[in-house]
Amino acid sequence: MNLTNRKRVFDPISATFTLIIIASLVVFNVLPLIKILIESFTNADGVTYSFMGYVRAFQYEQNREAIIHTLVSSSLAALLSTIIGFIFAYCSCYLKMRFKRLFDFVALLPIISPPFAMSLSTILLFGGKGLISKTLLGIQNANIYGFWGLLFAQTFSFFPMAYLALKGVLASIDPSIEEAARDMGSSRWKTFTKVTLPLALPGIGNAFLVVFIKCVADFGNPNFIGGDYLTMATQIYFQATGGYEMQRCCALAMLLLVMTLIIYLLSQSVLTKRTYVTITGKATRERTPIEEKHITIPLNIFCGVVTALVLLMYFMIPVVSFIKVWGVNYEFTFKNYQQAWKLGSEALFDTLWLAVITTPLTGLLSMLMSFLIVRKKNKLTGLMNTLGMMGMIIPGTILGYAYVLQFNEPPIVLTGSLILMVASCCSRYLPLGLSSGVTSLRQIDPSIEESAADLGANSMKVFVKVTIPLIRSAFFGGLVYVFVRTMTSMSALIFFVSPRHQLLTTTIMRMVADGRYGAACAMGTMMIIVVLIAIACLYGLIGLFGVNRKEIKLL
Repeated sequence: MNLTNRKRVFDPISATFTLIIIASLVVFNVLPLIKILIESFTNADGVTYSFMGYVRAFQYEQNREAIIHTLVSSSLAALLSTIIGFIFAYCSCYLKMRFKRLFDFVALLPIISPPFAMSLSTILLFGGKGLISKTLLGIQNANIYGFWGLLFAQTFSFFPMAYLALKGVLASIDPSIEEAARDMGSSRWKTFTKVTLPLALPGIGNAFLVVFIKCVADFGNPNFIGGDYLTMATQIYFQATGGYEMQRCCALAMLLLVMTLIIYLLSQSVLTKRTYVTITGKATRERTPIEEKHITIPLNIFCGVVTALVLLMYFMIPVVSFIKVWGVNYEFTFKNYQQAWKLGSEALFDTLWLAVITTPLTGLLSMLMSFLIVRKKNKLTGLMNTLGMMGMIIPGTILGYAYVLQFNEPPIVLTGSLILMVASCCSRYLPLGLSSGVTSLRQIDPSIEESAADLGANSMKVFVKVTIPLIRSAFFGGLVYVFVRTMTSMSALIFFVSPRHQLLTTTIMRMVADGRYGAACAMGTMMIIVVLIAIACLYGLIGLFGVNRKEIKLL
């Protein structure tokens, strides 16, 4: 039997798994969004339908302000993040610097920290009782809440994401192109503006759009430091939990979803037009680092200041955890940890248990879907791929709200259950593992798996014994990513918190709202420690399977 005919043979095991996965994705990714869409057109009587929800959404002044605020703050934060990220990436790839490894460490901090860590540190440093604003500068009642505080927090929270994306872009540029321009008499600046920048421009545009999506969907920073500067994510949450008109709230949620979808499609359009890799094969030699002092000194100072500021911001969390009363009494104490354990131990174990369940489930599901999409390619697997990637563009706030609406009444009642929390995390963090698995499988010759099939192995045995070992880097990378993101998740899960299931990030949020900054920082420090220990354990496990930890990427 030739290869073409083999591909046409019906495989009942693969078909069964494909249908089961598609059905699950429809239930947890599609139906909740359809529910929101229907509710956005449903009038108060529950029988008639109209566009009045969208009309009232725009008529409500706070909604109009939230839409404008989201566009303005997200655009500026994405622009600043992209600029800073590009400078860091350029320095990492082109300049001779001593502390380049710090850049990757700084990029890791937002991932392993609570999503509002930067906002919390900003309040502790520049707020009404801030170390810098009040203690050092003597400014009374300093107000960091609002647009400027949010812009600062989002910029320094998300620029590492732009840095990691642009670092890959700049590293892919063949240095011989720039060297040719230099050999023809071009200056450093002209080479940068005429060669390097144009080659990297599509990647820069994509980085901007990706960060913009993150800012638009961000809930933690606006909720902590936004104050009266409402964004669409926080406005949807407040309206959903405050007993507002459901039709208007759903209409606003649909507007946010459409906005993120448009931005995502734009980013994919830019991504497909990347042209910075213009020569195939490896470069003839490595790039010669720039050593001219008039270039290296200013950039070293800039990167050094930004790095020091970011490290200071994140270092504030463990420091404040040992302070008795921040802004009033700076005595050293362990009581914050006692209080944090008393108030948040249950949430810590619940969140850890959620991550332990979600991590292997999402990792195995992403690899199984990758196998079916690449090796059993057909119309159904194409649909499965599309449904699986939906979590990438659905803001957490919308997903959480949609789940509450969809699963709060028969035929499927899951509100308040652990199943719904696991499904939410799986839906949101599946796309990265799926895309990594698909990419890895496409680089592997299918004849290896076909040989196992020729020896009598069915599809499941081929997947377990052959495919998983071949794509173990993508598999374990997905495990690390899902665990870390589940431990620090907030926006979607905040809708599912109940006396039965507590969440670590929402517990910290309540501590801050009550003015317990020391306990909140102690709980945040404990979260970071748990995440780091878990990453170390996963890296140890990865090493046993012969995977290089450098191959594992958290973004």
